[in-house]
Amino acid sequence: MHKEMENWTVRHALAAAVARGPARPFLQVVDGPLVSYGEISDLAHRVARGLRDLVGLRKGDLVMTMLPNGLEVIAAWLGCGVLGAIEVCLNTSYRGGPLVHAVNACGARVLVLSSEALPAAAEVSSQLRALTHLVVVGAVANMSERLAGLTILPWEALLAEAPAHNSLEDLHGRDLAAILYTSGTTGSAKPVLLTHAQNYLTAHKTRDCVEIGDSDVSYCFHPMFHMAGKFMAAYGSLLAGSKLVLDRRFVPEAWISRVREFGATIGYGHGPMLEMIHAVPPTGDDANHKMTRVLAAPFPRRIAKDFERRFGVRGLECWGMTEIGIVTWPGMHEKPPFGSCGRVDRSLFDLRIVDPETDEELPVGQAGEMVVRAQRPWILFQGYLGMPDATLRAWRNGWFHTGDTGRIDADGYVHFVDRVTDKIRRRAENIASYDIESAAGAHPAIAEAAAVGVPSGFEGDDDIKLSIVLRAGAELAPAELIEFLAAELPHHMVPRYVERLKALPRSPTNKVRKAELRASGIGPGAWDRKVAGMSLREVFGKVSGKCG
Repeated sequence: MHKEMENWTVRHALAAAVARGPARPFLQVVDGPLVSYGEISDLAHRVARGLRDLVGLRKGDLVMTMLPNGLEVIAAWLGCGVLGAIEVCLNTSYRGGPLVHAVNACGARVLVLSSEALPAAAEVSSQLRALTHLVVVGAVANMSERLAGLTILPWEALLAEAPAHNSLEDLHGRDLAAILYTSGTTGSAKPVLLTHAQNYLTAHKTRDCVEIGDSDVSYCFHPMFHMAGKFMAAYGSLLAGSKLVLDRRFVPEAWISRVREFGATIGYGHGPMLEMIHAVPPTGDDANHKMTRVLAAPFPRRIAKDFERRFGVRGLECWGMTEIGIVTWPGMHEKPPFGSCGRVDRSLFDLRIVDPETDEELPVGQAGEMVVRAQRPWILFQGYLGMPDATLRAWRNGWFHTGDTGRIDADGYVHFVDRVTDKIRRRAENIASYDIESAAGAHPAIAEAAAVGVPSGFEGDDDIKLSIVLRAGAELAPAELIEFLAAELPHHMVPRYVERLKALPRSPTNKVRKAELRASGIGPGAWDRKVAGMSLREVFGKVSGKCG
């Protein structure tokens, strides 16, 4: 391993940032506290000590976090990194089957969560096999009876412990740092094993390619269970010694006012989110701010030039995914061809375009599947936890197969084209159709169900269409099905369209022809939740009331 990579850890990065000046501002939570580098280091070391002494965790043990954006999610991440524990980042909207799968798939016995997530945890607590401890941010209220058998600790108990600056086990870049869940096409979300070196490299490249300096202010609304929020925006700011402004949620109409209010100079956004910002009516004053660049994945082509003109920013498009980090980067001082997501740093990665059927490399300029391998050890994911078959399939012929289609032009610029898998991507969330289908199949009136992505109107983004076949003699209103699914699924997995069919289209080997369901789009017989005036916010409010 390259010698400098030994220090590619959260613990070393935090110590180096504090050494440059503990009083410098690090984190500003919107509607929350401003925290210095010294203060966040103290919190992280207290969390590390609490997890070690109160819960009995050591280096290499797993800690699940299910926290919304705020001070606590940053302190928990850094505290796990200081201790050497492996943080398992759970989507805060998980409930029902997806929550059970995520918890049981990793086998962690400790979950740090907000009080808002307690009802969802209580609903499935009897199915969570390895879980023994809950660390709760906020009031537990009357949930104790429903969480019988679990040890419940308040978040404040961790912070009450003295900082753990001593007696920490050695930590290296090759050590595992995190598990993030990413959704596939034939099963539930897969737990991706990430090393300290891989996450540090993502932050390091973000800092260097976006040229983040210590006077920059990054504005981020991405959740911290995503690579973009945690390892690009937050970790990149930490390495640069700059300030991070963390918003609690994404509100397109508030984006420009937030940028102005906090003096942000750098922004981050997935394609559909940038399209939503662009869709807000212009004011003629939209370029009156300090932001100079926005890092996007992707930067939607249909709005790219006008977005840059209207807001007076440089749009930088990169490409990557949880398993491989960010592989292609644009240069701040380059002028890549329109629609390119940059070039590959060949000292770190190999990227080829291959025929997805034969794995043979295709000629320059021809589109095919993008496959990747590393030039250095420990900078790509170490497999899917507990899923050796899925790991082997992903690493066919010695290359990681991304499931994305792209091409490389004669000048070495990479162009992302499309996805070749069946996964659904909605508002920057990768969704396994399996999870939606499993939840729908639990309804007694449904015999079969298939979920596919259909165009949402945003580039590279889907709405969800659920095609169902009812059991003989059964009746089921679409609105009733949506309420049922809202009790079982996160909000981003609840379908917009419900299509009733006599039978699902199938191949001679009995596989559902999802390509046919996608190609049929939204037929006249499909029920549209939005046209019906059904508010998911109201539906989830009703469901939460029943659960609470």
